[in-house]
Amino acid sequence: MTNDIKSYLSRWVVLVAIALLTVLSIIACQGGSGTQPKANVIRIGSKDFTEQFILGEMYASLLEDRGLPVSRKLNLGDTPVAQAALLQGDIDLYPEYTGAALLTVLKQPTHKDPKQVYKIVSRAYKAQYNLIWLNSAPMNSAQVLVMKTATARAFGIQNIDDFVRQANQLRIVGPPEFTVHPDGLPGLKKVYGAFQPKAFMATEPGLQYKALESGQAEVAVGFGTDGEIDALNLMVIKDNRGLFPTCQVAPVVRQPVLETYTELKKTLNSLAPYLTDSAMRRLNYHVSAQQQEPRQVAQTFLRQAGLLRSST
Repeated sequence: MTNDIKSYLSRWVVLVAIALLTVLSIIACQGGSGTQPKANVIRIGSKDFTEQFILGEMYASLLEDRGLPVSRKLNLGDTPVAQAALLQGDIDLYPEYTGAALLTVLKQPTHKDPKQVYKIVSRAYKAQYNLIWLNSAPMNSAQVLVMKTATARAFGIQNIDDFVRQANQLRIVGPPEFTVHPDGLPGLKKVYGAFQPKAFMATEPGLQYKALESGQAEVAVGFGTDGEIDALNLMVIKDNRGLFPTCQVAPVVRQPVLETYTELKKTLNSLAPYLTDSAMRRLNYHVSAQQQEPRQVAQTFLRQAGLLRSST
């Protein structure tokens, strides 16, 4: 091979390398994909169940109504997944529960006082993660155990102590993580004493009520704001020893986002007082049982509450 050809090939390789580096730099600056939200968009996330979809849509609709740029990244996963997305900057805010933050993220012991729980998590999130908790709603989406009223009466069950004494005759249905979470079976056994249910059936969120209705299980793991509790006339088994912490919901937001969009805090805080237990149960039932779209349900609620400025 002549020196001229070698020189030509060398220059060609250098040019190709430069071109590749340029393309990679452009892709990196654009977030790696054309589907990624732009830097000047408020990215709203949620966990992977009905109530979270509705809340995420409420946050998004309120901010859009104020003319703020929004991107929805709903249905991310459970608490650790949503928290990781927030810390990594993949999302800018999402609805979180004080009890989940206390137990799952901060890994602190449960506490009965809802004001104290909020104070603990809001201070810890600010200090450890530079994340800000906005105002919490009065609704309590704490984990609960529920039964058909007739079944509970037949077994003479009113509280979890009653349930534990007869657990070996009862089948439980709930999310897979209930077997490992500190406020799941491990927590129940620690607080109420050792017991073994007749069976535990793991299922996706929302499907536990179908299993309860069909007779596949006698006890279902749910949340205090599930719409099926009222609609199906279910009985909540009283947590008489206070295992399940209060779970009031609030937007958790990255600090730089609040500094950039100064109207965001006031806008989302305006929603909090309207989110009561009864209101959230109705909204959840519209989606989980009546198959309405979360965005439609969220926007109808916001309009009826007078929180949307626009009529569209």
